Amino acid sequence: MPAHHKNLTLERWSRFSLAEQMANIGSEVHRALNWRNKGHAEYERLAVERALELFDFTLDVRHSRARLKEIARARELVVDHFLGSNEYGSTEAQWRSYFDQFNYLARRDT
Repeated sequence: MPAHHKNLTLERWSRFSLAEQMANIGSEVHRALNWRNKGHAEYERLAVERALELFDFTLDVRHSRARLKEIARARELVVDHFLGSNEYGSTEAQWRSYFDQFNYLARRDT
């Protein structure tokens, strides 16, 4: 998978709170959902790749074990939803609701 955030470093990413990191990931997931609804598979794929790249940055930041488990699980479910068979049956509404909470929290804390 090519690097999409070429200017983003782990040091810079780690300066964001977990809520900000997850809100940024959520922005890419929202984009992927929007592109899927418009029938643009290539743009959807690119947005998913960007989200996964940000998930990976987030997993590389030192978070508590419990947080790492949730982040890794969310990444796994995003892969299943967009690139797999959606074995877990996640829905667009569930993804929007999940990431909107981080967006609210990130805005509240700034």
